[in-house]
Amino acid sequence: MKESRYRNWLFAIVSALSVLLIPLSAPADDGKLDSIGAFDDSNASAELKKALEPQGYRVTLSDGGVLCEIWLRATITTGKNEAQGTGYPWLTESTLVAVIKFPKDAIDYRKQGIKAGSYTLRAALNPVDGNHLGISSLRDFLLLSPVSVDTDPNVKYLFEDLTALSKKTTGSNHPSPLSLVSLEGITTWPSVFQDENRHLVFAAKVKTGDKSEAPIAWVVRGVAEQ
Repeated sequence: MKESRYRNWLFAIVSALSVLLIPLSAPADDGKLDSIGAFDDSNASAELKKALEPQGYRVTLSDGGVLCEIWLRATITTGKNEAQGTGYPWLTESTLVAVIKFPKDAIDYRKQGIKAGSYTLRAALNPVDGNHLGISSLRDFLLLSPVSVDTDPNVKYLFEDLTALSKKTTGSNHPSPLSLVSLEGITTWPSVFQDENRHLVFAAKVKTGDKSEAPIAWVVRGVAEQ
């Protein structure tokens, strides 16, 4: 009788642990990447539309839902970024990299809400201070700003001006970021995949002039650990 009760107790414990482990063993959502046509949004300026590639990318999740659509800038002028902690020394701050469109409300890398719509993505570096330690292994981010207010693809913003613009994305006191990630181990361009942190990452190569290209990758779904 005691042995039977022990077996029943042990079975209950194992069953409970199995339930807890189900989310940890859930299959990865690598998503799907498809080519789409040109960017078109009545809220965007003609100058912004002309600055983008004529074809974009659609990121679809395993359940069939569209996460986002991305249009890379047609040509990015490279620079020299010598900031400590950067993984993209060719990408200068405030450079327009792409436009991203969310068909449904989403969240950024800081778990802030993003309303459905189109946003510019500009390069930025996290400040070196205690408020940003541990957010990402790299300091490189892309800040989202509504296309209705970021109209000139060639303008160069000061950091304070860019962050002020990006705050309009969420209406909060903090700009809206997506994290750039290390390029190590990425072999397929373009692609979308789930990394070791279970972040969904978009990877592609952008044209940098003179028939050259530069690889870039950022988190399109996933948040900072802290």
